[in-house]
Amino acid sequence: MNLTRRARQWLGREITLEDLLPTSMPVYVDSAAYLFGAAALATLGLLALTGLVLAVFGPGWYHASPAGHFVNSLHFWGVQVFFASLLLHLLAKFVMAAWRDGRWKTWIVGTLIFGVAVFTGLTGFLSQTNWDSQWIAVQAKDAMNALGVGAVFNTMDTAQVLTLHVAVLPAAIVLLVLLHLFLVRRDGPVKPMDRRWRRAGRPQ
Repeated sequence: MNLTRRARQWLGREITLEDLLPTSMPVYVDSAAYLFGAAALATLGLLALTGLVLAVFGPGWYHASPAGHFVNSLHFWGVQVFFASLLLHLLAKFVMAAWRDGRWKTWIVGTLIFGVAVFTGLTGFLSQTNWDSQWIAVQAKDAMNALGVGAVFNTMDTAQVLTLHVAVLPAAIVLLVLLHLFLVRRDGPVKPMDRRWRRAGRPQ
């Protein structure tokens, strides 16, 4: 049996077309608590688009050109909205105990996305190519050494930082987000906690 057939059979067992492209959603998904993940996903798309434009035109454009300033500002403020949405999404799912009913894999993948996103944000600040990025690089170098990763990650190495920020870490985030969405579609949105969970913290 070849890999293509195995992959097709596995996907057929794990997810249906209705799961992948649902025509209706449960009524409880109308709650605002379920919007933060969608907001983070939409902002991630904006960050990918503006980041691509910034990488193509380079620092000489986004530091000196009015259009470059605008795109740079979109990218910067998009990061703020992205992390705000991500934190609210994480907090909402924590309060809802979203790891219930066998959804612990979805929870773990979401936590990994948050961790990779934090490191991506750090490399973004290091990639600004201005005085702020130089100061942050000098200060962060000691923190990386204290964490024991200074031998493999040098905050003063612009080429390494830029490669991580525009290629390696975004690819990791996209793959993790796709896996996260696959698990959500396969298992469905987490249900609100019933009175048994709210009263005792666990089912009786």
